[in-house]
Amino acid sequence: MSNVNMSTKLPVSADIVWQTIGGFSSIAKWHPAIEKSEETTEGGATIRTLSLAGGGGTVVEKLETLNDKERSCTYSIVSSPMPLSNYEATLRVRADGPMSCTVEWSSKFDAEGASENDAAATVRQAYEAGFENLKRMFGGS
Repeated sequence: MSNVNMSTKLPVSADIVWQTIGGFSSIAKWHPAIEKSEETTEGGATIRTLSLAGGGGTVVEKLETLNDKERSCTYSIVSSPMPLSNYEATLRVRADGPMSCTVEWSSKFDAEGASENDAAATVRQAYEAGFENLKRMFGGS
């Protein structure tokens, strides 16, 4: 099993960032690789279907937990064109002070159809693209 753990610091309150990224289907508002996010309920589970930008395919994800008080969301991938399986990730926003926070994105998964290094690189690229856009939105280095 592989793990990817990344974070970025932003010069804005954790609550403001969480208002932007905290909703399960809000990822299309801040991640440049996501063209559209549609949320449905299937058998009591909350599912989001992500349309990737540029016709890159569709990712279907299941909400595992959402905790607004702790500003965290854990989800798993049901189906994806990415070379991985058994993917589970947590996106979290931690307050560092009144006007600073750290966004953490961590995951565990198995490589499927690619080496562990290639699968991890794919995940890291996705996280980096999201973090870079958050820095453009909120400032940060």
